[in-house]
Amino acid sequence: MEEKTLHILEQVRRLYYRYGIKSVTMDDVAKHLCISKKTLYKYFTDKEDLVRNIVLLDHSNRNKFFQEIKNRDLNAIEELFEVYRMINTMFRDYNASMEYDIHKYYPGLYSKVKEIRRKKMYDTMYNNMNKGKKEGLYRKELNSKIITRLHVFRVENMFDNDIFTMEELASVKVFNEVFVYHIQGIMSANGRTFFEKNFNRLKADLV
Repeated sequence: MEEKTLHILEQVRRLYYRYGIKSVTMDDVAKHLCISKKTLYKYFTDKEDLVRNIVLLDHSNRNKFFQEIKNRDLNAIEELFEVYRMINTMFRDYNASMEYDIHKYYPGLYSKVKEIRRKKMYDTMYNNMNKGKKEGLYRKELNSKIITRLHVFRVENMFDNDIFTMEELASVKVFNEVFVYHIQGIMSANGRTFFEKNFNRLKADLV
């Protein structure tokens, strides 16, 4: 992606996250960027194209994070902790107004992104389950597919609920409880030993 295009997307992303998508017109975007609307249309054919690219940029940034985790020399429990950290960041960045606008005004894009996001989450968790089994950190008798689907179901529904606020879901306290709740159900005896020795280290830099 060209540097100028990326700059525009990052600037507009901030606008959308602050004001929502519906209320920000292409005129508003052009004024904010101090460029003409004609110049803006050289980069994006219309508002839907702009929204699509911002959503895909968010997805690309998350993929980079997951790839960085994969490239590190982590065991399955350490890796899972980092995945949960990413989910926690998603809660912090979540904008209900922006999500609502995409769902209502760009339903095709919303469905596509939801499908992509779900598949990525499923693949990441499924691979982690199998990795943990091979390392002897997770219980070998667990059904990886069922546990993974339950995890995806739980995460998706945490975004769409009125039991917790987004501030609560993004808090370190809830992060710890959700992570511990999940990991305690899948660890083997060896995994439990590693977890008890290293959990304080893992969570030390949470803010």
